[in-house]
Amino acid sequence: MRRVLLSLLLLVALLPPATAQDLLDWSMDEVRAIERHGPWPPPPVRDPSNRVSGMPAAIALGERLFNDPRLSADGRMSCATCHQAGRDWSDGRAKGFGTVDLDRRTPSLWNVGYAHWFGWDGAGDSLWAQTIRPILDRREMGGGAAEIGRLLRDDKVLACGYERAFGSRAGSDDERLLVDAAKALAAFQATLVSPRTRFDAFRDALVAGDRAAAARYPLSEQRGLKLFIGTGNCDTCHFGPRFTNGEFGDVGIAFFVRPGEVDSGRLGGLVRLADSPFNLLGRYNDDASGANAARTRHVQRLHANFGEFRVPSLRQVGRAAAYMHDGSLAALEEVVRHYSEVSPDRLHSDGTPLVRPLGLSPQQRTDLVAFLRSLDADPPARPAPAPLCP
Repeated sequence: MRRVLLSLLLLVALLPPATAQDLLDWSMDEVRAIERHGPWPPPPVRDPSNRVSGMPAAIALGERLFNDPRLSADGRMSCATCHQAGRDWSDGRAKGFGTVDLDRRTPSLWNVGYAHWFGWDGAGDSLWAQTIRPILDRREMGGGAAEIGRLLRDDKVLACGYERAFGSRAGSDDERLLVDAAKALAAFQATLVSPRTRFDAFRDALVAGDRAAAARYPLSEQRGLKLFIGTGNCDTCHFGPRFTNGEFGDVGIAFFVRPGEVDSGRLGGLVRLADSPFNLLGRYNDDASGANAARTRHVQRLHANFGEFRVPSLRQVGRAAAYMHDGSLAALEEVVRHYSEVSPDRLHSDGTPLVRPLGLSPQQRTDLVAFLRSLDADPPARPAPAPLCP
């Protein structure tokens, strides 16, 4: 019996540590690449073009307006109709809807306060300017400045909330009040920061050299991450803590909306940006220096922008179906298959395209999906809205 026990002890001693068999080998270059995807969450940001950005009174007013259907023409649609908290601030549909069915998917609002271009085509250069667009668009909410002005003047609760947020009573300039409402809405939306995930715990442990904690990250997710930062080159566009460069690209999705009609993407967005009275070059930018308008001032409209759409963040991506700007892919597995098999003939960008068929094996596709799902987490319960007035 003693001999058997000694043999078992020797066998255990010869086994590798439990953590070693659950942690892949990571080179210093790989660790540095992973480190660049954090930490999470980043510090809060203030928008210099929005004088009430980050102010509690403006956030409270924005949350109330976000859920108020009176911002729409028929009084039946609020911002929350399409951007639902229970659906990760989207609507779960392949394409959005308003007064009519739309051509693009409703994007999630998670982490929107950290962006610098807004909308699938980047027609907004600030969160508040982008917020104005669906309010006025007759295909969506179909509202108007006059109606919003009356709300902020005549509704006692909203009028009180406006005065607390902006320091004065709502005046008679309806367009100014529309912009102020959008700035309060933007202040609220900027608070929508997605939770930490399994990936974040792994990233922090790996960077800190804590092998035992890093080894809790499943092997399939580790293999998918190696592919993501390695041969897949996914982090060429999906980099940084938000897993996006915030810019635009052509990924081989058809740009025909219906027979004889196309969605020109970024190219059309730049036209709308230049024509907007609410862009950062206009009079509603609260940054007197105008420094925050440099990107708008210098952006160029190029033929290569045709068919380009915003590179979305991958945080909460497994909870965000459907996928692509037009909702044409129903599941995350379909997205990975698309990038594995994309035809170069479908790419209509000038120069050398960033997207190429990856030719992934079934196991690699499974691992990549597993990694992407590790960027998901259940958000905590939201607190009750703050009262607008005492």
